[in-house]
Amino acid sequence: MTRGNQRELARSKNMKKNADKGKRRDDGLSAAARKQRDSEIMQQKQKAAKEKKEEPQQQQPK
Repeated sequence: MTRGNQRELARSKNMKKNADKGKRRDDGLSAAARKQRDSEIMQQKQKAAKEKKEEPQQQQPK
């Protein structure tokens, strides 16, 4: 019975830790709308990265 308190403390600690996991931000979008939005964001990021990569190459040949 000496470990009873430790078990209870470990259970409550684990429940608190796992309470935050799995929570997804509900933005009110359907799966298709969310996929479209994420796709647009990734395209913008890729475009910005490509422009940033091309910029130093244009300045080097002096």
